[in-house]
Amino acid sequence: MSTTQGARARARIEVTAAIKDEARRQLAADGAVKLSLRAVARELGMVSSALYRYFPSRDDLLTALIIDAYDSLGETAEAAHSEAADAGHVHRWTTVCEAVRGWAQDHPHEYALIYGTPVPGYTAPDSTVPAAARVGLLLIGIVRDAHEAAVLTTPPLPAELRPEAERMAADFAPGLPPAVAPALVAAWAELYGLVGFELFGQFHRMVEERERFFRHSVRRLAHTVGLPDHPEPDVLPGK
Repeated sequence: MSTTQGARARARIEVTAAIKDEARRQLAADGAVKLSLRAVARELGMVSSALYRYFPSRDDLLTALIIDAYDSLGETAEAAHSEAADAGHVHRWTTVCEAVRGWAQDHPHEYALIYGTPVPGYTAPDSTVPAAARVGLLLIGIVRDAHEAAVLTTPPLPAELRPEAERMAADFAPGLPPAVAPALVAAWAELYGLVGFELFGQFHRMVEERERFFRHSVRRLAHTVGLPDHPEPDVLPGK
């Protein structure tokens, strides 16, 4: 790459970052529904036609922000999990869940973008899926480790749900007992429900000790997916 090409590439990266930063500011101020490429361009002192060279449409900009948010959440959860890698399964599960809660509290508007009210007229493309899956894959990995260590308890499964459970397991949890898959989906939904209820004020005048309540709740979720419900050392001997 020539010096000129390198400078252009760096300039494009810088302008792209500035566009995203301004878009996030507008999300915080007005919400995703009112996000406008023209408004972003105006605040940055750009003509609209120039901004369209970076993001051809509002939906393209939304997609970029959504992927960034999912990746930021995923990186936070993965970093927390790496620090607890030698701990017991329930401790690792709880650590990941607490990292999700902490990220949401630090980035409420980005959390609302990815787990709040859908933006009318916008459909997230498949390109968002890898980033969106990062936290789920962490939790599945913890359950898989427990299964391989022969300490996973298979959750109960109604006979009428078995075909769907088998489909789910083949789709996103291969190698795990089919009965675990619906329990994982329910736990995933409940995790984000707990985070969202706290973040958006539904626990007001209902739950006061929210950190303790959250930790208790996600430990219960760990047990519903089959992780050991007996006392388990947080850190393995010698660690």
